[in-house]
Amino acid sequence: MSISKIVAVVTQYISEAAMEIFAPTHDSYPNIGVQPFSGEPFKGHVDKL
Repeated sequence: MSISKIVAVVTQYISEAAMEIFAPTHDSYPNIGVQPFSGEPFKGHVDKL
């Protein structure tokens, strides 16, 4: 493989990674807003491991 081919492949790899990082998110969460907490907070003791 020639040097120019290696440079082209590495450049493409890095540019695709940068585009993925800075692209809009692909998450399709529903637009439902903030969900209020409707439970009771735990007041017991939790042992730490």
